[in-house]
Amino acid sequence: EHINEVNTGKMERPLEATRMENNTSSCFLMERKTHVKINRKEVMLAKLRKSCSCTPQKLKNFLMDFFPVLRWLPKYRCKEYIWGDVMSGLVIGIILVPQAIAYSLLAGLKPIYSLYTSFFANIIYFLMGTSRHVSVGIFSLISLMVGQVVDRELLLAGFDLNDDATPALGDGSLQNDNLPNTTAFNLTIAGINAECGKECYAIGIATALTFMAGVYQVLMGIFRLGFVSMYLSESVLDGFATGASLTILTAQVKYLIGIKIPRSQGHGMLVITWINIFRNISQANLCDVITSAICIVVLVTAKELGDRYKHKLKFPLPTELVVIVVATLVSHYGKLNEVYASSVSGAIPTGFIPPKVPEFNLMLRVALDALPLAIVSFVFTVSLSEMFAKKYAYTIRANQEMFAVGFCNIIPSFFHSFATSAALAKTLVKTSTGCQTQISGVISAMVVLLVLLFLAPLFYSLQKCVLACIIIVSLRGALRKFQDVPARYQVNKVDTLVWVVTMSASALVSTEIGLLVGIVFSMLCIIVRTQRPRTALLGQIQETSFYEDDLEYENLSTVPKVKIFRFEAPLYYANRNYFLKSLYRLTNLDPNLEAARRKKYEKKEKQHLKKGNHRTANGLGIGETTLQLVPKQIDFQALVVDCSSISFLDTTGVNTLKEILKDYKNLNISVLLACCNPSVIDSLKRGGYFGKDFGCMQEMLFYSIHNAVLFAKDQKLP
Repeated sequence: EHINEVNTGKMERPLEATRMENNTSSCFLMERKTHVKINRKEVMLAKLRKSCSCTPQKLKNFLMDFFPVLRWLPKYRCKEYIWGDVMSGLVIGIILVPQAIAYSLLAGLKPIYSLYTSFFANIIYFLMGTSRHVSVGIFSLISLMVGQVVDRELLLAGFDLNDDATPALGDGSLQNDNLPNTTAFNLTIAGINAECGKECYAIGIATALTFMAGVYQVLMGIFRLGFVSMYLSESVLDGFATGASLTILTAQVKYLIGIKIPRSQGHGMLVITWINIFRNISQANLCDVITSAICIVVLVTAKELGDRYKHKLKFPLPTELVVIVVATLVSHYGKLNEVYASSVSGAIPTGFIPPKVPEFNLMLRVALDALPLAIVSFVFTVSLSEMFAKKYAYTIRANQEMFAVGFCNIIPSFFHSFATSAALAKTLVKTSTGCQTQISGVISAMVVLLVLLFLAPLFYSLQKCVLACIIIVSLRGALRKFQDVPARYQVNKVDTLVWVVTMSASALVSTEIGLLVGIVFSMLCIIVRTQRPRTALLGQIQETSFYEDDLEYENLSTVPKVKIFRFEAPLYYANRNYFLKSLYRLTNLDPNLEAARRKKYEKKEKQHLKKGNHRTANGLGIGETTLQLVPKQIDFQALVVDCSSISFLDTTGVNTLKEILKDYKNLNISVLLACCNPSVIDSLKRGGYFGKDFGCMQEMLFYSIHNAVLFAKDQKLP
């Protein structure tokens, strides 16, 4: 911007007056740049024509953008990358298998479906993802959210939620059609009229939910709605994860001690489940309790040692796999299920179920539940992708990530899989074991495929309490957030309150409600902050041209006859009253009350003068009456409003400034605005604050507080 001295010539561009800080108070004009107005209609039409046109080059670019693997795979440095990718892929694959089997408990589904989910998610993200490092697959929070919807729908359908109830297999079963004691239900739920058992109906709900979540994510990508993730602050996400972790922990306790209690549904699940646990604690299975204690000690010890010596280890210890293998062998040869009635995983079939289109009528039932699932899945994936892209100095495309995670849900839903997301723990393992590209995801998928085709039946005798131990130990990171509360409180009390509210709502009510409560509460905190922001009267730092809060700093000089007021928030309809109250309180002057006193005094004075009596009705002289009606002298003649923290004004904000301008003018007090940004200046112009021709603008608007103070001192104010 150019600074020109005032002259009598006409300016072609809009000019804004100011008085620069120098020995004189000469007036200068700031020349605003002229911005070319954009015809949005023409721009939209041009973009539409460009997007609708089709050329071979454009088709090629579209395919390469939609499938990023086509860009980076031809440039793959085999000798440099292959060893790290293979090693990390094998390690993640080894970790995925026990986690997939364990997280099936959270989702309320059979282990085979978790293995399908892990396999397809890795393949699809390899083709469509832009992050080189994130591990996409089953995630505990997503599995929990799926499981809550599955349990609710099973309950509404009249099924028994007891995990050990006689399995009811229908057209969704694998290689089990000839099993004895198989009960099938003729369902007419949600328009489905088919012979379908509990397992069949459960996976039907899960695939419908997953398909809808994927559709939402793809639609969000098409309409570029990724900005919704901005409303999930770090405090909300951490609180949600911690609250959900408490729910997960609670849901696994019954497996740890081997009691059979109904799976609680609805709000307050955590409290109800703990009540049922303590009521049935006497029925605990001693075998499961001992097994759980041993497994937790081994897993926690291995994790702690791994964390302590992770810099010396080339790759993490496959503790979960070792525990599962040893526990399965002990359970099988010790006949723990037959002798001690310990609950086991049961038959896990091999191979793939023929693909099936998710039921449309079931989609309608779970359409609302799919929305928070889609948002949480996307937010975790994108945040992890951005975090590791920044760490390893490359870029990702958030919109493409939304497409990738969306199709990681849509396509697998046809193959009896449920919702997926990126997981921090597995991603950290990938990077620590040398991962360079998503080739490692393909290697992990091959490990899962090996289990799917050949090894799955070997886990028949695996105790469910072992799987519960793996899940609980995996929650260490989220549960450790409780240790960070004091430090978080010291950094920011409001963010800590948001964390506590989100965590409590997620744990005590439900995960979906908790997420919603967290978002709404964090927004309310922002609104409250802007409704009741910091306000201050400023004093001058001695022998400088700078001004600061006189309540926060020592040795500030008060400017004679001038009050400097700072308001640290946008001025809009919600905080208008607070702005005025704070201004009147700090300046110790309400211009409306003062004007009313003066009018009242003038009216009484005229009445007594008209009667020719210089004494009032109560026997006081006119001067004494003045002391009653106007009890104090006004100690300032200029009010400077520091607008440096006012980022915008709405109509109410402009009218408020016009109101104080008028009210103080009636008391012969000048109102000067300092440090306004261009958008605030434009709002004031449009609102008529400076008059029709902006003629008084140079006497009302200043580019610094000191500039305004000098002007106030130089003027012969009344």
